[in-house]
Amino acid sequence: MAKHAHSQWSSRMGFVLAATGSAVGLGNIWKFPYMVGQSGGAAFVLVYLACIAFIGVPILVAEWMIGRRGQKNPINTMAQVARDNGHSTNWAVVGAIGVLAAFLILSFYSVIGGWALAYMRDAATGAFIGLDKAAIGGAFEGFLARPAELLTWHSIFMLLTVVVVALGVSAGLERGTKLMMPALGVILLVLVGYAMTTGSFGQGLAYLFNPDWSKLDGKVLLAALGHAFFTLSLGMGIMMAYGSYLGQEVNLLRAARTVVIMDTVFALCAGMAIFPIVFANGLDPAAGPGLVFVTLPLAFGHMGGGLVIGALFFLLLTFAALTSSISLLEPVVELIEERTPLGRVAATLIAGITIWALGIAALLSFNVWSDVKLLGMNIFDLLDYATSKFMLPLAGLGAIVFAAWKLDQQGVKAELGLGDATFGLWTLLSRYVAPVGVLFVFWSNL
Repeated sequence: MAKHAHSQWSSRMGFVLAATGSAVGLGNIWKFPYMVGQSGGAAFVLVYLACIAFIGVPILVAEWMIGRRGQKNPINTMAQVARDNGHSTNWAVVGAIGVLAAFLILSFYSVIGGWALAYMRDAATGAFIGLDKAAIGGAFEGFLARPAELLTWHSIFMLLTVVVVALGVSAGLERGTKLMMPALGVILLVLVGYAMTTGSFGQGLAYLFNPDWSKLDGKVLLAALGHAFFTLSLGMGIMMAYGSYLGQEVNLLRAARTVVIMDTVFALCAGMAIFPIVFANGLDPAAGPGLVFVTLPLAFGHMGGGLVIGALFFLLLTFAALTSSISLLEPVVELIEERTPLGRVAATLIAGITIWALGIAALLSFNVWSDVKLLGMNIFDLLDYATSKFMLPLAGLGAIVFAAWKLDQQGVKAELGLGDATFGLWTLLSRYVAPVGVLFVFWSNL
């Protein structure tokens, strides 16, 4: 079997942007702002940030640290690091669950990415102009009912993902995110600037940031905990794969802080762009998933500059989806590349085509195969449910338990550059708080 030289990030900034790009996805553009607005505004944000700090960051750092020590794909990394520390190589199952989760998630994530591409075209060509809510809702339902059209956009989106990943870590992942993340920031700033002209910017800010402590209950706490876990791309093999390309010179805690701040800023800016437009047009801010593909297109079709603003918004959505999709494909490609004689391009093509094929089953669940049910769910919903409710929490839990209980903790202390006091805090969070938090999410899903 041919040996492949293991790639490395060319710079700390390239790594941070790639990790942030993985974190900033579709959920940041509609789900996080919606959750903030419905769950107490600034009160929810504070709870969410606490969950990120006490649960998300320890798991993120643990995955990076394990990946950096193993310098291989997540499965081989877990086996290697376990062996080096005198433990069973069965810990490789943690990496296997993560890689499989990434594989399954990308199959339906690419379908939604295709929707964003299609709606960018529709917004730019004026397809929403003059339509009422029923017509736009009907147009979306009609779109989902056309398998050939869904397949076309799914294929285009998957092709874009494959091209970036095939170029490699430095020329593909790193260069791609160095281009797309600043572009995301610029588009967001333009949209926020437009939102300031709508006359409802203050109302949008109040919806997002006025703390309403009465809305904080167990359900909201669980939502904050769950989103803090999932927004950082934990349990998907992604961060372990990204960590495997890291050198020792990168301070993991400092990098984690930067990623968390950037991820949260992007999410809040998305809300600052979206909700003033929603309120200015007298629409429902609590539209949930329909906010992106029904509510906002209605606004774009009835406002001045709707062609440009609508196209920019769906370009933003496409970039956000793409920065996450390339990260989802990476651990799968890394595994194939290291376990077979195949080179980077061939490994990417095989992984991409296989995931694309599974995505066809996911998109058919909205039309031709809508009657096909497994455990009472269509294929699309089943893929989402199995990964988000079971596989990700299990893989994340495995990573943090391994890092906190199976690695030599003095070595961890030195690697993270911790003093006695901060190491005590790390021990508390990594051994008890983070695992209990993930178990809480997992138990509630059951």
